[in-house]
Amino acid sequence: MSSNTQKFETQVLPVDPTTISFDSNDTLTISDQKTKTNLEQAAKIISTSDQVVAFPTETVYGLGGSSFNDESVKNIYRAKNRPADNPLISHISSKSQIPRFFNIQIPEIYTRLIDAFWPGPLTILLPIDNDTKLSRYTTAGQSTFAVRLPSHPVARALIHLADVPIAAPSANASTRPSPTLASHVYHDLKGKIPLILDGDYSDVGVESTVVDGLSNPPMLLRPGGVSLEQIKLVGGDAWKDVRVAKKVADENEPVKTPGMKYKHYSPTAKVVLVEKEDSIEQFIKENELNDQKLALLTTEHFKGDSFPGIVESLGTTKEQVSRGLFKWLRALDEQNVDVIFVESVDETDEGLAIMNRLTKAASVTI
Repeated sequence: MSSNTQKFETQVLPVDPTTISFDSNDTLTISDQKTKTNLEQAAKIISTSDQVVAFPTETVYGLGGSSFNDESVKNIYRAKNRPADNPLISHISSKSQIPRFFNIQIPEIYTRLIDAFWPGPLTILLPIDNDTKLSRYTTAGQSTFAVRLPSHPVARALIHLADVPIAAPSANASTRPSPTLASHVYHDLKGKIPLILDGDYSDVGVESTVVDGLSNPPMLLRPGGVSLEQIKLVGGDAWKDVRVAKKVADENEPVKTPGMKYKHYSPTAKVVLVEKEDSIEQFIKENELNDQKLALLTTEHFKGDSFPGIVESLGTTKEQVSRGLFKWLRALDEQNVDVIFVESVDETDEGLAIMNRLTKAASVTI
């Protein structure tokens, strides 16, 4: 795949999520004309050209192009500088689009999960039909593809208006922390994409949970906005023995979903994941970090009273930590911090997704 990237004057266009709604029949209403015009402009780019746009979802901002268009999907990889063997999730605006777009029905094993968590931060794996229109670049050569129905009004409206499935990874430069604000996207992708829809802050803060109900037993491939405990509780007997995939795939191992391969979520600063607060002082001394700019991000227990640098709280609940993690990693980068220490959390509920991201971002755990 060519690495040549077209240069753009990147536009940032505001959209108001509160003026967008869908009724029970998936009929779209947009009450604000400016929001409608900007969404239609973005949808036209996706549906009629090879270019891509960035847009908010409830998890993080996405970088989207038509899942049916090879050149559009390749432009996603180019803009992000993303490895082409890392598959993409296709996004839809209603369940009825699955048979229409992909010529398949949703397997029964997913029924309880999507009834509970769609629209929302859950991605499922589906089999690829022999006559699929899906770009082969979305699947990285796999026999399955990943699909999600987001709950964010801007994302759903954009997909509805474009009337194509939108392939969309997070809208950041590859390996960087995922973006939860339009300004994060602009920082990473300015000049590389034509348009960013600014719909304010992404509420969940980490990417979607990805599950594979086609394997036996079913697998949780990537933890995210829906917890393992929720999957087991809602999924019933079919999901009671769900297995969790290892955090990072081997170098030559094909993967079914994004987030399973390569270094991810890393700021420029070195990230140190900390299990015990009293280990920080010794680590600083052993690694001669006293003259460097240091920061500590606390979660549930650390105080940071004697820490020789910036101390910020990610929150005292896992929901708060999840929402603020990527934002704070980026904010500390902007302050030219050299080393960021982050307090770990236990891996129950949202903690599994938080620790999945932190262990991939961290250079070392102490």
